[in-house]
Amino acid sequence: MLELWSANRRYGLWRRLWLALAEGERSLGVAIPDEALAQMRAHLDDIDYETVARYEKEFRHDVMAHVYAFGEVAPAARPYIHLGATSAYVTDNADLVLMREGLAVLREKVVGALTALAAFARTWRAEPTLGYTHLQPAQLTTVGKRATLWMQDLVLDLVDLDARAASLPLRGVKGTTGTQASFLEIFQGDHAKVRALETHVCRTMGFAHALPVTGQTYSRKIDAQVLGVVAGIATSAAKFSSDIRMLQSFGEMSEPFESGQIGSSAMAYKRNPMRSERIASLARFVASLESNANQTHAVQYFERTLDDSANRRLVIPESFLATDAILILMENVTSGLEVHPARIRHRLMDELPFMVTEQLIVRAVEAGGDRQVIHEIIRRHSVEAATAMKNNGSSNDLLERLAGDKDFPRSVDLSTAADPRRYVGRAPEQVDEFLGEVVDPILSSAAPRRASREAVRV
Repeated sequence: MLELWSANRRYGLWRRLWLALAEGERSLGVAIPDEALAQMRAHLDDIDYETVARYEKEFRHDVMAHVYAFGEVAPAARPYIHLGATSAYVTDNADLVLMREGLAVLREKVVGALTALAAFARTWRAEPTLGYTHLQPAQLTTVGKRATLWMQDLVLDLVDLDARAASLPLRGVKGTTGTQASFLEIFQGDHAKVRALETHVCRTMGFAHALPVTGQTYSRKIDAQVLGVVAGIATSAAKFSSDIRMLQSFGEMSEPFESGQIGSSAMAYKRNPMRSERIASLARFVASLESNANQTHAVQYFERTLDDSANRRLVIPESFLATDAILILMENVTSGLEVHPARIRHRLMDELPFMVTEQLIVRAVEAGGDRQVIHEIIRRHSVEAATAMKNNGSSNDLLERLAGDKDFPRSVDLSTAADPRRYVGRAPEQVDEFLGEVVDPILSSAAPRRASREAVRV
C-alpha cells in the first residue's frame, strides 16, 4: 500500500496518462511523430525529482512542473504532452486508478483475515460460552459462532468493496470545465473522434467506462463513496477489536503476546491488548475521514473549486494506508488468538444455573409439581445463591440447593441440567453452514495471496 501511494506510482501514472492521450490523438489523426511516442514510452518511470522541484519552484504548479520535466527526457514529444488536457486529466484519472488498486489490496487483506477467522471458528465451533446482550450475560453461544459474527461483517464489506470497484469509472477526457471543447477544437468539430479518444484512454488505463459528465473534476461524491467502503472495513475491524478487548478483560481470550513483550512500564504483570487497541485507534481515524470526504463534496461549487486538492492529498491515501495497517493487525491477532476454556467454563457456570431455571420449571411441572410452588422454590434458592456469590465469593450452588430441597421433585434430573452443550442451540451447525455456504466459496475464488512483506510492530 505504501508503494501504491508513492510518488513514483502516482507520477508514473501521470506519464502513462499523457502517453495514452497522445497515442489516442495520434490514432485519430493528430500529427504526432513516432519518435515522440517512442521517447514517452522510454521514460515513463525515470522521473528526475530534482528537475521537477526546480520547475515547480518556478511555476508554482505541480502538473506543469511534471509536463516540463517529461518534455526534457522526451523532447520530440514536448509540443504534444498534455495537448487539450487540463490538470485534472492526470490528477483525477490517476487518483481513480490508485483507489481501484487500493481496494484490491484491501480485498486481499480482508480475505487474509477471513482465512484466519475461518480456521479459528472451525476449531472452536462447539465450545460453549456466555452470550451477551446489553453487556449482560444472556443465552449461551459458542466461541466459534461468535467468530462468525466478526466474519459476517467482513463478508458484507467485501460485497460493498466488489460492487464499488466494479463500477468505479475513469474521469476520462473532459477538458477544462468538462465540455470537451478543447478536444473538439483539436478534431475540428468531429464529435465522434472526441468520444473515440475518451474510449481509447479508458481502455488503455483498464477501465470499462468514464463518467458521462464531469466539471473540471469528477464528482467528489465518488471519493466519499470509496472512503465509505474503506471506513466500513475499518469499523468492522474496530467492532472485532472491541470484543477481543472485552474478552481479554474477562480472561476468556487473549490476543498474541510475545515472550519478551512488556505490557506496562510500571505493572510488570500486565498483558494489555495493544494490537486490538491500535486497531480501534486507527479505525476511529479512518471513520473521521469518510465524513471529511462528504464535506469536501458538498462545497465543490459549480465546475470545481480548489479547496479539495490539499485535503484529498491527505485524506485519500491516509484512509487506505490506515485501513491497510488495521487489516495487517487484524490478521495477526486472528492468527494467534488464545482461548482459555477453563476460564470460559468458570464464568459460564457462575451464570448457567440461573439460565436453566425456566427449563427446570417445565420439567418439574411435567413430573407432577405445582408450577407456582416450583417457581417460589427456585426463586428463593436463586436469591440465596446470588447473595452468597456477591457477598461471600461463593460459586453458584443453585442446583445443589435445589437437589437438597425436599419439596423439589426428585424425578427431575438435575445432573444433566448443568451441561452447557444443551443450551447452545444450533450454534455449531450455524458455524458449519456459514463457513461452507458463505466463506469457503469466497476463499476458494480469491486470487493466490502474495508473500507478505509487512511486519507487525507493537
